[in-house]
Amino acid sequence: MSEVGAIVNQINRVAIVGGTHGNEFTGAYLVKKFNQFPDLIAKPNFETVTLLANPKAFAVGRRYIEKDLNRCFLKQELQNQTLESYEELQAKSIQNILASSAKKVDFILDLHSTTANMGLTIILVNNHSFNLKLAAYLNYINPLVKVYRCSFQSFEENPFLNALCELGFAIEVGPVAQGVLKSTLFQQTEKLVHEILDYLERFNQGEIPSTNETLIMYQHLSVVDYPKKEDGAIFGMIHPKLQDRDYQALNPGDPIFLTFDDETIFYQGKSTVWPIFINEAAYYEKGIAMCLTQKLRVNL
Repeated sequence: MSEVGAIVNQINRVAIVGGTHGNEFTGAYLVKKFNQFPDLIAKPNFETVTLLANPKAFAVGRRYIEKDLNRCFLKQELQNQTLESYEELQAKSIQNILASSAKKVDFILDLHSTTANMGLTIILVNNHSFNLKLAAYLNYINPLVKVYRCSFQSFEENPFLNALCELGFAIEVGPVAQGVLKSTLFQQTEKLVHEILDYLERFNQGEIPSTNETLIMYQHLSVVDYPKKEDGAIFGMIHPKLQDRDYQALNPGDPIFLTFDDETIFYQGKSTVWPIFINEAAYYEKGIAMCLTQKLRVNL
């Protein structure tokens, strides 16, 4: 896997975003905390700004009002003047805040939470060497941090908020129920944010922290839907032997689903995969029971 991206000389402006999904409270309340206590995220060599991305959805405790905001950042949609849903307009507003020439940020950290047993996960949307080295550093100081990479051929294909900036990534933490704060995950996420800001400060000072020369990364392969009838009705659920086993190997012939009449459905793939986002509550509407990944060792 080749690294991409221009050489980074200086980080001048960093954005910490929470509440992109209104019922993911960890990031939203961290942003509120940082707003109340800005000295917590102040650094001498760059400016840090915060953003509550979807305030209307957060106010009513819903993932979104009309459309998933974290799927509204495709370049062609941001340029489409006919789109008029709340989230589509909000995405354009966020673009103006974070990516306009006058206020352009150099690094975006988008905070999310999941009902799946994902622990602390970094979600990369590109192979920029800066992002890879930062992810490797976070994994080096905390081996519990996992790194998942989505597959996009170009920025134009990336619908996530992180498409607005080449540098940065999302943090996904779980398991935690929608619309709920869990203090342990809140504290772990806050610690991870501070470690990222410390890294960026040291980078600006020319003191890049050392890491391992390799990084274990989980590369996205595909998604799997629940077993469904012809009318789209679900007739099975995640098998109990697979539930909560995010980032653990799923081998051909292993149980994957259990039908409502107690029949086991086995994984029919030809090779071992590592599933994540297993039984994520927000993905039922998207027809996703889990994402399958390939475990890779990446040389830095």
